[in-house]
Amino acid sequence: MISEQERRALSCIDMDALIATLSDLVAFQSDHGREIAIQHHMAGMLDGMGMQTDVWDIDLDTLRQHPAYGAEIEREQAVGVLGRWGKGQGRSLILNGHVDVVPPGEPERWSVPPFQATIRDGRVYGRGTVDMKGGLCCAIHAVRAVMDAGIELSGEVMIQPVVGEEDGGAGTLAAVVRGHRADAAIVLEPTELAIAPAQGGALSFRITVPGLAAHGALRTEGVDPMDYFDRIHRALRALEKVRNDRLRHPLFADYEVPYAICVGKVQAGIWASTVAESLVLEGRYGVGIDEDPDQARAELEQAVAALAATDPWLREHPPRVAWWGARFMPAAIPADHPIVEQVSAAWQAASDTPATVRGMPYGADMHLLVNQGKTPTILFGPGDVRVAHAPDEYVPIADLEAVTRTLVLTIMRFCGAGR
Repeated sequence: MISEQERRALSCIDMDALIATLSDLVAFQSDHGREIAIQHHMAGMLDGMGMQTDVWDIDLDTLRQHPAYGAEIEREQAVGVLGRWGKGQGRSLILNGHVDVVPPGEPERWSVPPFQATIRDGRVYGRGTVDMKGGLCCAIHAVRAVMDAGIELSGEVMIQPVVGEEDGGAGTLAAVVRGHRADAAIVLEPTELAIAPAQGGALSFRITVPGLAAHGALRTEGVDPMDYFDRIHRALRALEKVRNDRLRHPLFADYEVPYAICVGKVQAGIWASTVAESLVLEGRYGVGIDEDPDQARAELEQAVAALAATDPWLREHPPRVAWWGARFMPAAIPADHPIVEQVSAAWQAASDTPATVRGMPYGADMHLLVNQGKTPTILFGPGDVRVAHAPDEYVPIADLEAVTRTLVLTIMRFCGAGR
């Protein structure tokens, strides 16, 4: 059921304004750590809405000492932003979204300009539309609709645009350290409109396989580490199967491989006519819900060591496993937690369809809010992660509207709507 007051708020959603806001955000080339300008833009927008804003320079030197810190981009400066609105006399809700995006890659692979929003076939195209400036715009315009309807909140809603999610979550960690916590949070990552009370973990690994350099004309007098790539890759695939067979979880039953091991980068050699001195594989290592990350790391290290033990060269020159960069820990809250039930009920009321509740296999800032901030958190947002990080990234406009409607009802019900 939707009350008259809720209907009034829903009628205040301005989708043209939402798409215009998304177009503005897409135009910021916020990849490679270039997040300062968009964060100041976000601060001005939230302040202009009438939210109480907290804008601060993140102390990166101190943050790097935090045990949960992880990053692949070395930033010299970063800005934290948070807007809050409401009386603060009831439950509080954080709406979290990251402003950073992955690089667009080769421009010729795009049919549209990556940093210019293009509307086509009921979708908004552009880098960051689905991951996740679109979700952030849903939060902004949901709060704006509640405001425009003349409704007051007895509790408090916070909009939390953050930096650095793509390479480790520095922005959300900085907000937690600053003390920004709540009774619940929604991270607006693309979930295909499902409500996710669980996210898998993801660690970055590097395997370095030693070789023996030699002139290419005398290849057999060296040891080519490329000869070991297939064996290592097959060992990782075997490990992936063992782990996924063991780490079953009901919220991840829809995924064939919820905790994937992916080698995304391979590098070897310094000269075309020289046998490479080493082979370096960098990848992503999925971690299961409730799994001890140290034990997970040890399992990969043991698999590589077991392979090395079968080969004379590798026994004498063992591959080195290093853990670096982004560290997304697994995180979960009970599937019957009040924020799950509240968003599920809001979704059903707003869309007239039952909610889907399942886990997400990718890493996100949910783990920092849950594990470090002790804030019960779900993932819920527009679009499909399958088109993120890819050319012609897009978000369906219908999804943007559906999520915004759900957020309007969630804000009013969870935070307590007054007149």
